Amino acid sequence: MYYLIHETLTEIPQEQIKGAKAQYVAVLTPQEWAAQKDSFDMGIDIEPDIAVIHTTKAEVNYDSLTGTFSIPDRSGLADSRKAFAFAMDEKGIVLIDDSGAAAKIIDEIKRTKKWRLPSLERFLYDFLEQIVGSDRDLLENYDRELDGMEDAIVSEREGVTAERVNEIRGEIRALRVHYEQLLDFSQELEENENNFFKHENLRYFRLFSNRIERLRDSTVAIADHAAQIRDIYKSHLDIKQNRIMTVLTVVTTIFMPLTLIAGWYGMNFKYMPELETAWGYPVVIGVSILIVLGSLLFFKKKKWL
Repeated sequence: MYYLIHETLTEIPQEQIKGAKAQYVAVLTPQEWAAQKDSFDMGIDIEPDIAVIHTTKAEVNYDSLTGTFSIPDRSGLADSRKAFAFAMDEKGIVLIDDSGAAAKIIDEIKRTKKWRLPSLERFLYDFLEQIVGSDRDLLENYDRELDGMEDAIVSEREGVTAERVNEIRGEIRALRVHYEQLLDFSQELEENENNFFKHENLRYFRLFSNRIERLRDSTVAIADHAAQIRDIYKSHLDIKQNRIMTVLTVVTTIFMPLTLIAGWYGMNFKYMPELETAWGYPVVIGVSILIVLGSLLFFKKKKWL
């Protein structure tokens, strides 16, 4: 697919790119790029292997910019990602992708964007914005989920698990790494080492860098919140275990004298006067009840129950 950057992205046939006054955007598969790269006259020879792309980065060449995008899938941040490469000079940008991820972003820009001052810089800004467009809501959802977990722990409701807290921390870590790579990427564009971009349009990259810094700071705050929830959860488990141990200790302490009495009078000695006493049995029962009640009152007074 080939486009010219006018007020909107205008789809054109390949042959119209050469000699066009407007800057262009092309989305090609790796096979198409290998066959057509000489026609773009960028003076580079890259053959990207999409399967081994794991980072978002930009590299400055003599007369071009090349690099890769690695975008975590927002529905499964820790597990899957979309990857593609690009090559760019002052005339336009070629996105090299066989997953459909770049084409989907282009379609969204084509559908929703109309520019008063069209330029490659403005296209790149909107392209990068599409990558992180829904992330503010995503981070707010994480924040609300952690708040709900904290309330559930404090009110001793069920449903909070350490596995989910660790899962959130892993997803937030993946997002933070992604934002740091995007920040380096946008700063590389703003550097404009090859003077591909108009100086008055470098503000687009600064705007994007500022937004990414805010998103990155949010991930740091959410990661700290998740760590606090994990600590609260562990403390809550310790408190529950301490309560159980307290109950077991109290029960054991109460029954120790009763066990002594049972053991004492379970001995089969012939001359045990209490065995011949008519009131021996009820007296032992009464003493046992007094021991239990006395122990409970003592523990209650000490606030161990």
